This record gives sequence, C-alpha cells and structure tokens, in this order.
Amino acid sequence: MFDPFIAPSGTLLGLLQRGRGDGTLHALAAPRPEALAALNHCVVSDPRHDWQVENRSLYYARLYLDLDGGIEEIERHLADPDDHIDTDDTRTGLALSVLGHLASYGRDDALALLRRYAATGANWAWALDELALRDDDAGLRSLALPVLARFPATDQGAADLAAAVRDSFEPRPWRLWADDPREAVGARVRAAGEQGSFDRWQRQMRPGGPRPGWSVQAVFDWAQQALERGSELHVPAARCLTAVAGPDDLPQIVEAARSGPEGARCAALHYLAEAGEPVVLDLIEAAAISPSRTVALAAIAAFERMTGDDAVERARRWARRPDGLGASASGVLACRGTAQDAPQVLGALREAVRGDGPDAPRLWTLVDGAGRLGIACAAPVLRHVYRETSSSHLRGRAARALAATDPSFATGFAVECLWDCEETTREVAALHAETGDIRVAERLRRLAADPAEEAEVQTAVRSRIGPDASAV
Repeated sequence: MFDPFIAPSGTLLGLLQRGRGDGTLHALAAPRPEALAALNHCVVSDPRHDWQVENRSLYYARLYLDLDGGIEEIERHLADPDDHIDTDDTRTGLALSVLGHLASYGRDDALALLRRYAATGANWAWALDELALRDDDAGLRSLALPVLARFPATDQGAADLAAAVRDSFEPRPWRLWADDPREAVGARVRAAGEQGSFDRWQRQMRPGGPRPGWSVQAVFDWAQQALERGSELHVPAARCLTAVAGPDDLPQIVEAARSGPEGARCAALHYLAEAGEPVVLDLIEAAAISPSRTVALAAIAAFERMTGDDAVERARRWARRPDGLGASASGVLACRGTAQDAPQVLGALREAVRGDGPDAPRLWTLVDGAGRLGIACAAPVLRHVYRETSSSHLRGRAARALAATDPSFATGFAVECLWDCEETTREVAALHAETGDIRVAERLRRLAADPAEEAEVQTAVRSRIGPDASAV
C-alpha cells in the first residue's frame, strides 16, 4: 500500500484524515455537501499510515450520523470493478468497519450493504466479521449458501474452506452454519472445522523452521546462516544463548560481539545487553560505527533494551553524538532518565521535529519523555506535533504529554480531544477537559450514554459526572 496523501492540517480534509476532534467540529460547522465530500474521501481512501493500530471507523461513523449522511459513495466504492482486482484488505477495510459501526447504531441501509458485500465482494471475510457482531441469526443464516459457493467441491476448495473457518476472527457465523440441517451447509462447515483443528494441531506438533544445536557455537552458526538467507534472528538467537551458555562461555561470547561474523556478533550483543554485562557498553559503542548497517542497528537495538543505571549513565555521555547511537541515547533518557536529563530530552525533541518533521519515528519516545519528565518549556513543540502529525497514536501521546506540561491543555486541546478518533485520547480528554465549557458537558453526557464507546472512556467520563464528582 502506498503512503496516502495527507492534506494540510488547517483544512477540513486534513483534519478529518488525521482523525482530530477539530475535524468533527469543523465538519459540523461547514456546508453539509462540503463536509460529506471530505468525509467520503477519507472513508474510500484510507488515510492511515498503519491501519492495524490507528482507529478511524467509529470516528467517521459518528460523523455520518451527525451529518445524516448517506452511504452511496461507500456503496460505489465497494461495487467498483477494482474490488476483484485489488483485493488487498486496505482498499475496503475501513469502509466495511464504518458500515459495521453504522449498523450497530441502527442504520438498516448499512446492514443491508454489508450483507450484499459479504455475498459478492472480494473482502467478504471482513464484512462477515462485521456482521457477526451486529446481525441477527436469520441474517447470518441467509449468507451460508453465497459464502460456501465461493469454495468449489474440490480438494483445494475444501482446504480453502477449512482455512477460512480456522482463521476467521469471529466464529459465530460458522457455528450457526455448522448446525444447519442441509448437507451442503452443515456437513461442509463441520468437516471444514474438523480439518482446521487438525491442521492447527499438526502445526503445533511440527513447528517449522530450523533450530540451533545445543551449544554456543551452534547458536552463532544458526544466527549467521539465517542472516545469509535474509532473516534477522538476533533476538531469538540471544534467547537461545541464555538457555545454553554458562560462565565459561562468556569469553567466547564477548569475542563474538567484538569481531565475530555479522549474525553471531548481533546475537552476542543482544545476549550481553540482556545479561547486563558491563563490557557490553564498550562493545555497543564500537559496533555502532561498524561499516555493517546490520551490526550498527543491532547494537543500537541492544542498547535500547538495557534497563540498568549504567546504561542511563552511558546514555548521558552518548546523547550528544550526531549519529544513530546518539538519537537512541536521547530516547533512553526520555524513558529512564531523571530531571537532570530534561534539557537533553528537550533538545532531542526539538531537533527531531526540525530535522525529520512531525512524523519522525523517534518522536514517540521523546514525546513520552517530555511528559514523563514534566518539561514545561516543551509545550510549544508538543503542540506543533499534536497539530501536524498524521499519526493519531502520536497525537494521543502528545496530548498526554501536554496534559502534564501545558496549563492551557484543559481549556484548549483537551476540549477538542473529546471528539478524537483514538479512545485513549478521548480518555485523557475526559479526565482533563474543563467542564465550564458547555460543549464539554454535553459531550461527556453523550459519551457516557453511547453504547459504542470504550469502557475506559466511559469510566473516565463517569469520574467527572458521577455523584462524587463536581457537577457537569
């Protein structure tokens, strides 16, 4: 999947693509056709960089309800001929999830479209999972024949059906179909379920892939062979070393970490870092400037896994380095440093934004660190990250950091966050938003009454509006 185009943060489309609370508020104030056009664009052109961890579906579904929007554009997207050419889940997954939420809110048109797509669409399994959570038994039973017709009565068809039953996220439809008295339905599904269970048992009894021998050198050889095949197994190899290495093997492991082949060197560095051996810090420093990128990255990753005081002390020395080890050291200080490290964390945060922009991967740790250390003067940078990042998870981290550093958060971004696409961000907002704002009081009541809202958010809301809390 290509990275999506994200519109500027000051536009309605850009706000909705990011899933910001201000997106909903601006959409409700904009002309309805303009708001619906931007909303439809987001749903049929998934704006998320990582669809597996970022939430948008409930956010968009709620906005469809607020705008009384139709689902014609979603229907056109699902019915497009590309549906059977580009079968990647990311093309239709967001649209199907939005339909699922709309169905849970009582939209019969969304439920009917999900049923039609489950019967005819390429991403039928996703649609079936959505229906498993929302449809009644009669609706699911009506899909048995169309779904089973996808699997011909051949050996390959039976194998594919067994895999579909085994790998389904929601087993409810298959359980209903297994009880169907028709031979073409119940018997087929029961046989597929039994075959899927047998396949799973076989995989458990015969795990695939090579396994190292029972010696330190055998583990090193295994790690090196894996690297030569294109697989990086440094961390699993380090765990194997934990099982086979004894005190007498330490010199061999240290030598491998200093000058061994790439695979062995990486495994040894990880092992020594996990064991907290004092010598490993010097070895990591040397490996970080290795001509081998694999070794350098493994050294940095091994350092980041260390939790001892000696690692934090060394991080204070390395944090001024202009290379990857220096950036990693700043992240260690952000996670485990003390108040004395605040200037270094702040400097790294500013440099990351200035050099790599508001979506830089290392910002996640640095933003958390700014909040953990309570760096008040980091608030302007955190506000910039909050506004500009296209990652809703990073924005949520920025919101938590602002709650700890910015006195204006309760009356500013916290209000917007009540409409955010991420439930963890809404939870932060529910705990901090100033209830003197009439919008806050109304929104808290709505979240408390919404059955689709996450339990953690509702718990936070009730802590503000319960009998022992100040009146809302």
